[in-house]
Amino acid sequence: MTTTRGGIVGWILSIPQFFSEVRSETRKVVWPDRKQTVMTAVMVLVMTTILAIFFLGVDSVFEAIVKLLLSLAK
Repeated sequence: MTTTRGGIVGWILSIPQFFSEVRSETRKVVWPDRKQTVMTAVMVLVMTTILAIFFLGVDSVFEAIVKLLLSLAK
């Protein structure tokens, strides 16, 4: 085992400092309130629904094209 600050011992000794810095940075975070969280969740659901409908349409068009091409090949 290495006794220098750059080795394993140095890494182990830096763990408390790491958690202290994480705690310090977490205190600086501005957390959203309930209203912002709900509005963001609603927007995600709306956008997901819109994209699902869009991709359903695109998939249906490609399906029709492939079926048409396959029927021509018979």
